Amino acid sequence: MNNYFLIHGSYGNPYKNWILWLKKELGKRKLNCIVPNFPSPYKQDYESWSKILKAYLEIGYITEDTSFITHSLGGIFIVKFLIKNDIKIKKLMTVAGFNNVKFEEDNSLYDSFYIENQDLEKVQENCLTRICFYSDNDPYVPQQEAENFANDIKAEKVLISNAGHFNEKYGYKEFKEILQYIN
Repeated sequence: MNNYFLIHGSYGNPYKNWILWLKKELGKRKLNCIVPNFPSPYKQDYESWSKILKAYLEIGYITEDTSFITHSLGGIFIVKFLIKNDIKIKKLMTVAGFNNVKFEEDNSLYDSFYIENQDLEKVQENCLTRICFYSDNDPYVPQQEAENFANDIKAEKVLISNAGHFNEKYGYKEFKEILQYIN
């Protein structure tokens, strides 16, 4: 089953930013799209999010033909999920992805998702195609941190200038640039 999963980040949901728009675009292409709603910020931790995604795995919605498109914290969540559960997928596209970034706000919202940087490259065994989109003016994920994440997972890097955190605040109710990477 060729499913696309859209994974939101911290403080996100399936209706924020460009996620709902992309779901509609994938539907126009007759692609099956699933957009889980993860708890955030209350009960935002790896175990809570993992339980939700494991339900999709158990019913056969996550296969070697599955692609994940993630925003922000969703990137490291999926990398960790794939590695820990030894799941093979078709493609991973992260938008504003990061690992081990320390934020001014409560880091307890993020720490359970992080993994050792040297372990990130293991995702290559689970996913042949990896693409990371990042911006040169993201207020949360500095460009260098996004590039480090892309390098660590051995991904193709796509820099989009002035995209901020790829959220509504920066005009990202749509994300047309990502469409050329969807097949």
